[in-house]
Amino acid sequence: MQHNPFTTMRSLNLAEGCKGTQVYAAPPQQQQPNGGGGGGSDKFLQHLQDHLRVNSIRSKSSRTYPQSNVVVSPDSLLPFGLPLTDLLEPHIDPSLKFPDLVDRMAEIYRRIDNSDQSERSGAYLEQCAVFRGLSDPKLFRRSLRCSRQHAVDVHSKVVLSSWLRFERREDELIGTTSMDCCGRILECPKATLVSGYDPETIYDPCLCSGGGVSVSDVQECSTSSEEEALDYDMAFCIGDEEVRCVRYKIASLSRPFKAMLYGGFNEMKRGTINFTHNGISVEGMRAAEIFSRTSQLDDFPPHVVLELLKLANRFCCDELKARCDEHLARLVGSLDEAMLLIEYGLEEAAYLLVAACLQVFLRELPSSMHNPNVIKIFCSVEGRERLASLGHASFKLYFFLSQIAMEDDMKSNTTVMILERLVECAVENWEKQLACHQLGVVMLERKEYKDAQRWFNIAVEAGHVYSLVGVARSKFKRDHRYSAYKIINSLMSDNVATGWMHQERSLYCSGKEKLLDLDTATELDPTLTFPYKFRAVALVEENQFGAAIAELNKILGFKASPDCLEMRAWISIGKEDYEGALKDIRALLTLEPNFMMFNGKIHADHMVELLRPLAQQRSQADCWMQLFDHWSTVDDIGSLAVVHDMLANDPGNSLLRFRQSLLLLRLNCQKAAMRCLRLARNHSKLKHERLVYEGWILYDTGHREEALAKAEESISTQRSFEAFFLKAYALADSTLDPKSAEYVIQLLEEALRCPSDALRKGQALNNLGSVYVDCEKLDLAGDCYTNALNIKHTRAHQGLARVFHLKNQRKAAYDEMTKLIEKAQNNASAYEKRSEYCDREMAQSDLSLATQLDPLRTYPYRYRAAVLMDDHKENEAIEELSRAISFKPDLQLLHLRAAFYDSMGEGASAVKDCEAALCMDPGHADTLELYNKARESNAADQK
Repeated sequence: MQHNPFTTMRSLNLAEGCKGTQVYAAPPQQQQPNGGGGGGSDKFLQHLQDHLRVNSIRSKSSRTYPQSNVVVSPDSLLPFGLPLTDLLEPHIDPSLKFPDLVDRMAEIYRRIDNSDQSERSGAYLEQCAVFRGLSDPKLFRRSLRCSRQHAVDVHSKVVLSSWLRFERREDELIGTTSMDCCGRILECPKATLVSGYDPETIYDPCLCSGGGVSVSDVQECSTSSEEEALDYDMAFCIGDEEVRCVRYKIASLSRPFKAMLYGGFNEMKRGTINFTHNGISVEGMRAAEIFSRTSQLDDFPPHVVLELLKLANRFCCDELKARCDEHLARLVGSLDEAMLLIEYGLEEAAYLLVAACLQVFLRELPSSMHNPNVIKIFCSVEGRERLASLGHASFKLYFFLSQIAMEDDMKSNTTVMILERLVECAVENWEKQLACHQLGVVMLERKEYKDAQRWFNIAVEAGHVYSLVGVARSKFKRDHRYSAYKIINSLMSDNVATGWMHQERSLYCSGKEKLLDLDTATELDPTLTFPYKFRAVALVEENQFGAAIAELNKILGFKASPDCLEMRAWISIGKEDYEGALKDIRALLTLEPNFMMFNGKIHADHMVELLRPLAQQRSQADCWMQLFDHWSTVDDIGSLAVVHDMLANDPGNSLLRFRQSLLLLRLNCQKAAMRCLRLARNHSKLKHERLVYEGWILYDTGHREEALAKAEESISTQRSFEAFFLKAYALADSTLDPKSAEYVIQLLEEALRCPSDALRKGQALNNLGSVYVDCEKLDLAGDCYTNALNIKHTRAHQGLARVFHLKNQRKAAYDEMTKLIEKAQNNASAYEKRSEYCDREMAQSDLSLATQLDPLRTYPYRYRAAVLMDDHKENEAIEELSRAISFKPDLQLLHLRAAFYDSMGEGASAVKDCEAALCMDPGHADTLELYNKARESNAADQK
């Protein structure tokens, strides 16, 4: 099969992919007489080999500071003792959760597919709510973009554009303002204030980027000659002054003015009309007279336009009001201006002005949430009613606000009030389910168990089955254990049992029954952290500290969970393994800088200070060497801990912050990775570095073209390794023809010519080897991988194995992967890859180990299911796929199960799986083809 250039590079998981920061080296290189890459590439690699040989010599100064003989009391390290099983309980997910997620995703896909333009944005918002509970944030962001793309009214555009901006947390970038524009209509603060439905242009450049001419540019005209030609035939008297006007021009402003001036009233006969008591100044009336002739407001100061707005409302001047509304909306650019003008907007029912003020509040989040005036508008019943009177109190608004409030402080009164407003705005069933369930979760956290139970019950009545978990927990907290047990038992009898059901039931039973439920929960959903933690603490209570650590290692091998890192550190302290405890707490602080340990009683930073004297002290140079070693052994948690230690001595080091972000992405911790990227950007003192970090932020949040533009700008400022690497990586994220692939090769070669450390040079070498493989230049690829291995980039074994395989050297490929398995701490992917280079029986063994080490890897399930189908064991094949889909709804798994159902003649099941897969990726060509085929056959069967 013809390989598409860069296919391998794009398809690599972050845990093994191009962006992850690895270490590679260049060994002595053999001459390749038929290397397929041309003499230029040979010379380049030879030059690179010499460069790396010189620059990869490691410092031998492995000096360590002697440990001080500090005596620390165990009580000071564990003031609250060791963890107890009686105090453990799992958190209730505040997101929507379903016994059959596949069925719900299929339903949402049908709703989106069948909705008209006025309903489509809301359908995508429901999809957002469902995807919010999944582990992949890209699904949520994609749905949010689609909801914004199909928004029709200004209010929806303002809320959704602000939400998209918040997802990037640009408020944390130094030097940016809330009203800065990203250059696309999608998030442009000016474009949001234009009503209408035009989904095809949403990703086009906006006026802010110079792509058009603003309205004010085309509305300038001279009226002096016009004034000279006019005959003023009346005047309005305000106090002692008169404002001369043209009667028919004033009459054209509105029907009331027309009736007054031409409708038989006394004013029709008067040349001067007393207007003193109509609430408008002389200056305002003169402005009204000018507007009546020119339809222009641009030359008037804001206070005059506000007067005109009041006049327009009093005399029903629709055009004047609309123009005043638009004009004032354009003036809102800061929080202070928004706070001042929103009161006028609400009082005068100025829809666009209020929208513009709301936009500033939303784009200033989360800081604006702490402004008492903003809280009053959003949180109070009166504030919501005032917003609702203008169409600015919607479910989507309070959905957005609720996510921020719950993240900021789950137990605060502000959070409760926002959720109460969310409930008031809920209309559709899914909205009621989400709003009431979230309010139940918050009340449970506040220990208001009676109220929590009431809200959970309302959510259940609206159709949210998962809220029964909240009902049971609320009863349990009120000492109704048996009632809680019966609720979950009934739930399990009415539905196909899931991991979270068994987990919840375990709280309400004891002994072997509890342990059996926890084991079943792990079997059905190995991503649940509570069962591992409970079993570990149970082992601690039996003084089996080593076994407890081993239990937690099982989940930490594939999921960097803060609560499991805390638990392992807690147990390590009890075991007096202070080095291990310090490593876990440092990694934990990288994930959540404000984490409170020991059930929220002590800040993790304080524990670092207590443990540091008991651990080995290292200089910054020693830390770099240790980081190199951790990276080489694929110990990501260890690497995070070392970087955190280095940043304690050099907090402004943007390079280290960038390293953090790369490690976090490999660990699938995108939120923490984005925070580290923002810190890297803020701490960088060089413009070209800041541009690179901004480019990665854009790329990782789905803005590829903007990321490429940042890379180009950085290169034009100063040629650097990271700028070329970013550009190559972003270009690879598309289907490339051979010519484009050659260009990416040139970019990577340019990157390698620029100064950088061995960790990043190695990554570029690995990527370059991947491109050479896809371009069928195997000898050059082998050279790249060998060079990478010489500077201990362990993952290069995988690339070299692929080269051997393509050269029909299967045994060498197998041996190469075995080397990777022996060196890497996290080696699930290595077992998976090695399975491709051995017979079926050995492959099954390797894939079984891969699933045991990392159950989130989907290839082993697909392979085993395919083998079962080949052996005509259709039901077992379906079960194998269903086991994984139940806790990881994956596109490839759903597509394969749909294909199996289709081959078995179960058209309805095939259609449902296709719809669920298309909910995750509506453009997946193979699934679309299968979907159309399955629908046709299913329709024929029904006839």
